[in-house]
Amino acid sequence: MNPVGGESYVVGVDFGTLSGRALVVRVGDGAELGTAVHGYRDGVISAALPGGPALPPDWALQNPQDYRDVLRYAVPAAVSASGVDAAAIVGIGIDFTACTVLPTLADGTPLCELPGLRDRPHAWVKLWKHHAAQPHADRITALAQERAEPWLRRYGGRVSAEWQFAKGLQILEEDPEVYHRAERVIEAADWIVWQLCGTETRNVSAAGYKGLRQDGRYPSEGFLAALHPGFGDFVTKLDGPVRPLGARAGALTDRAAAATGLPEGIAVAVGNVDAHVTAAAARAVEPGRLVVIMGTSTCHIVNGTHRAEVAGMCGVVDGGVSPGAWGYEAGQSGVGDIFGWFVEHAAPAGVASHERLTELAARQPVGAHGLVALDWWNGNRSLLVNHDLSGMLVGMTLATRPPDVYRALLESTAYGTRMIIEAFVEAGVAVDDLVVAGGLTANELLMRIYADVTNRPLGVIASAQGPALGSAIHAAVAAGAYPSVREASEAMGRVREAVHRPDPDRARAYDALYAEYRALHDHFGRGGDDVMLRLRAIRNAALGATRAATPEVAAPPPR
Repeated sequence: MNPVGGESYVVGVDFGTLSGRALVVRVGDGAELGTAVHGYRDGVISAALPGGPALPPDWALQNPQDYRDVLRYAVPAAVSASGVDAAAIVGIGIDFTACTVLPTLADGTPLCELPGLRDRPHAWVKLWKHHAAQPHADRITALAQERAEPWLRRYGGRVSAEWQFAKGLQILEEDPEVYHRAERVIEAADWIVWQLCGTETRNVSAAGYKGLRQDGRYPSEGFLAALHPGFGDFVTKLDGPVRPLGARAGALTDRAAAATGLPEGIAVAVGNVDAHVTAAAARAVEPGRLVVIMGTSTCHIVNGTHRAEVAGMCGVVDGGVSPGAWGYEAGQSGVGDIFGWFVEHAAPAGVASHERLTELAARQPVGAHGLVALDWWNGNRSLLVNHDLSGMLVGMTLATRPPDVYRALLESTAYGTRMIIEAFVEAGVAVDDLVVAGGLTANELLMRIYADVTNRPLGVIASAQGPALGSAIHAAVAAGAYPSVREASEAMGRVREAVHRPDPDRARAYDALYAEYRALHDHFGRGGDDVMLRLRAIRNAALGATRAATPEVAAPPPR
């Protein structure tokens, strides 16, 4: 039952890369009372469709049924764990990894659920890390540069393969039938909100950062038709009522209430992006505080007082992170998954754990391993915006040991973050301090490295569920419990200030290593040598031929 009479509660649901998490939060103070996780049955679909054909390299798909199952299983389990009477819950908010998009009919039915389209890869959800649209992104960038499209400057001069237009153009050119059957191409965040309240909306954040929507407009029909004669209608598939963050998208339908166990008619908040929504949980709504959301990948979010053009950014959007401010986004498309790759595939028995490698690496003084790595194991999101780039490790000798490599990989991601911070500052966007969120905050060595490399104090969000808490905060605003996200963030957000402070001696030592990182970054990422791109092309050709010839090799194991 409701533990405190008269109190109200909200639910935040965070849809991640491999699972979804529901969190029950008290509206008055942000206390987290119950949580539950539901793993996606099909996870990341990268080798072959479930029971279907093999996929080419660099594909990453998902099954929309996995998202519905999070609502069906995780939400009731979180409410049960909280001990809260469901009747006291007044709102629900969701966030999603982005850009994650799916093609649907006009009523929201995913195309992959239609007869005859189950075995068509382009009918499925394209996850954020689907990077097979890189050639299409390059063409969009090149045409925008040629035509001097003004919106391109707000994305640091490049369009990402992860975004809506690159993925949409890939669908059109590789499976025109699926493209023409798609009456909507919609962010998964907006699609889930549609499932909850029966009302189709678009959140201003995803529309701005992932959909190239600026000043109320998408790229013109003429620009799109110049890319491909059949692409001129793409905006009609994207377009929908664009709503600000914290707004009420609608009321929970009876069908969604039955699935979730929540009261029919409660407020459903407009959808959000997982990284962006975390700013409210970290009390980082005010300008100058950079939120670093660290997981398999990392997003860097900061609010500014004015619009600036920052090289290699994922975008600047008015109200894109918090209403009333210019929101900036950057990111690294590989961080935690780089460390995980090393532990799983490269570390020998005896040290093949994060804990043991961290313990051994922490004993080293800065620079003792003699290594510098580039953090491009999953491509580069910022500043280079090129997902065909790859990782690099320089300086290995016969004396190199696993803890050396592990520490160099940790440091490489900190160097990538410093590159992003310096780009912000050079463009006039203040970065005064950092707040780190995500599961990687538990690694004390990693946090110390980030403080020393960036030479800035690091706060840590005082919640293990930053995105879900942020979604709950937005749900409270949508339910009318607070007049604005800023006030809700102040009451419900939580952060431990300046937990990690830079050490001057270590910071100076890292300056020398960072200079080497920058030299490698610019040489291999800015045209000094395109060997990474050539190797990627050779790999893709070989893998594509192998998968086409022997699809059973790529098929997942039976369930």
